[in-house]
Amino acid sequence: MGAMPFTEFFKGRKSAEMMDVVGVQQPSAEFSQSDKLAIVEQLESSGIACFWATDTRGILSYLSPQIQEKFGHRAARIFEVPLQQLLQPVSTDEDARSLGLKLGTRKSFAGMTVETGDEKADLVLRLTGRPLYDEAGEFLGFRGTATDITEEFRSEEEASRLAKFDTLTGLANRHRMEQRIDSTLQTFRSAKRAAALLMLDLDRFKQVNDTLGHAAGDKLLQQVAERLNTVVAGRGEIGRLGGDEFQILIPDMDDRGELGEIAKKIIQMLSQPYSVEEGRCSIGCSVGVAIAPYDGVEREELSRAADLALYASKNGGRGQFRFYAADLEHEAHLRKRMEEDLATAIEEGNFTLEYQPCVTLTDNKVIGLEAKYSWEDPERGRVSQETFIPVAEGSRLIIPIGEWALRKACEEASQWPEALRLSINISSVQFEASDFVAMVDSVLKDTGLDPARLELELNESVLLGDASKVDAALGALFKLGVRLTLDQFGTGLSSLSYLRRAPFNALKIGANFFEPVMGNDLGDMELVRAVVALAGAMGMETVATGVDSVKLMGELKKIGVGHVQGFVFSDALDQDSVLEEIAKGEWVLEPTDNGSQRASRRTVFRKIGLIHEDHYYDVTLRNMSRSGAMIQGLEDVPIGTQFVLDFGQGQLAVCTVRRSMDDTQGVEFEQELVDDGAGGLCTRHRVNPYALAAAGAPLTALPPGKYSQAPEASPGSFAQFKLSANAPKQGGGPQET
Repeated sequence: MGAMPFTEFFKGRKSAEMMDVVGVQQPSAEFSQSDKLAIVEQLESSGIACFWATDTRGILSYLSPQIQEKFGHRAARIFEVPLQQLLQPVSTDEDARSLGLKLGTRKSFAGMTVETGDEKADLVLRLTGRPLYDEAGEFLGFRGTATDITEEFRSEEEASRLAKFDTLTGLANRHRMEQRIDSTLQTFRSAKRAAALLMLDLDRFKQVNDTLGHAAGDKLLQQVAERLNTVVAGRGEIGRLGGDEFQILIPDMDDRGELGEIAKKIIQMLSQPYSVEEGRCSIGCSVGVAIAPYDGVEREELSRAADLALYASKNGGRGQFRFYAADLEHEAHLRKRMEEDLATAIEEGNFTLEYQPCVTLTDNKVIGLEAKYSWEDPERGRVSQETFIPVAEGSRLIIPIGEWALRKACEEASQWPEALRLSINISSVQFEASDFVAMVDSVLKDTGLDPARLELELNESVLLGDASKVDAALGALFKLGVRLTLDQFGTGLSSLSYLRRAPFNALKIGANFFEPVMGNDLGDMELVRAVVALAGAMGMETVATGVDSVKLMGELKKIGVGHVQGFVFSDALDQDSVLEEIAKGEWVLEPTDNGSQRASRRTVFRKIGLIHEDHYYDVTLRNMSRSGAMIQGLEDVPIGTQFVLDFGQGQLAVCTVRRSMDDTQGVEFEQELVDDGAGGLCTRHRVNPYALAAAGAPLTALPPGKYSQAPEASPGSFAQFKLSANAPKQGGGPQET
């Protein structure tokens, strides 16, 4: 049926009955029924009132023309399908979900809000209807009124959206994120489900605002939001808390391996260059991760944990992620104290330099030496540069320390043969200092070192600064005549276009390339081969660092790597040792095999727990890799013995003894460890607080202490035990030393 007038549709029916159905008052004697129907038709034509009717099947038999026109291309089918297929409930009206039920059960309804759900024909209606019966009680269909509230509804919807979402990026705002986190945690507690909270902070965003203006900063934030949506891909809710702070809530995720990969991808995506009208810019990103209920049960507790993790990631050098750990607060205090001690160490001259040889693989000759920092602290003893350099960078103490190191290294290198080059790593904080190039020039003039013998190693993070300033600094260094090496190539996030524009002499391949991968225990040789080919195409040398085995060295030589640093040739030497080697004549080093790589084992030496059957022991963790560890403290442990290592904070790892000698065992993990974001390793999963609560403990974030049994494990695993925390140490089992 088409768009006929109201009077014609109701022609032949009892007008009084019809008007009563649609809510029109009965006419007085002075007016005829046709006059009253004419008034109703005028109301319909003006749009003040609209009417609809269905047949017994629920298919429209009449709809006011004013409404029909607003259905657009779907108008042709409105008299062919049931009403509930034409109109759907709006998300904010729960009652509208019962439209089909009301029609099916022939129940009256009023004020029901529905919409077409068609972007090309946006229409929101408020429906009222009641069933109609004849004198014999036979159902004739529904009759009712419809009011077009599209403009009013969309206006209210937009107001509601603005109250919940950030106007610039379209992401959830702080208020909505707080509500979402509260409701999610409350619901998940009863269902014993987990949720992860990621806190994000953009690095160098203020620099974009200062150099390109706030309009460029706003456009960059919009692009950041788009990239975050791409990474998260509907798995969680993203919010902008204000400024350059973002938050991501991911439900049903507690796998720290998977969360670590998400964090890495976020950092990688957000660190790629941005194009805005005002120019091209690059920023970075730091991420902190906390997981409920492990790190917090309430929103305030979980948010604080994620904030602490974010703070730790920024202090670790930025461009990193960190998982929350209970010792982060303690770590912050230690870091502050180390900053103070570093400042004192500068004044008292407690820093020294050592030099690691760089060897050419064609004839094993030493062609250069890389300067490495060492800090002799009265309380801490010898502190490695991996420990204190991130602290020095965060406090900007790296600027005076770096200047001292460059000057000292150049002075000592001037005592070497002219054929030996000096290389030294330059922090991004140093590089971005306004007087860096002038400082390098001054040091070279003061020490008399030939600039061609000085090689400055720059990490890829250096290239993420202001492009014009970076290009200017690199160009000025090139004019000084120093060599430039792109350090740790392939681990950062810089654009490959820099290799074409920047005057780099060499690419340095980091040790992380040589961690075992699927199908090759030497590492990702195909990727190394690609780096070598790229360097060759651009006329650059290649240097592989962290090479510790003859087998790996031989593979790198076959691939075409030109130079190598690592234990396979020599550890770092002090200046006196370097001069002694030089005095012997031509400096050639023969490779020595110190054992297989074992996935870049980390020397740790700390106390951990060991669980065997019903016994808990304290042992020493000597070193650790993704797949295994070396422990010390038990004697007479047979090969093949299974037990559980307690790394603390609910981290339990099932393992098997593969080697045993006296009081030392080499163990293999049942499930490989994952990156913790700080250069260390952690377990994918932890003891579940819900399981602890089921055993009688209060539901709270994981407390410190011993966990005498293992977490949920795969079927058939050794770790099928009842959970209990803070268990007392028991005797028996293998003999303790």
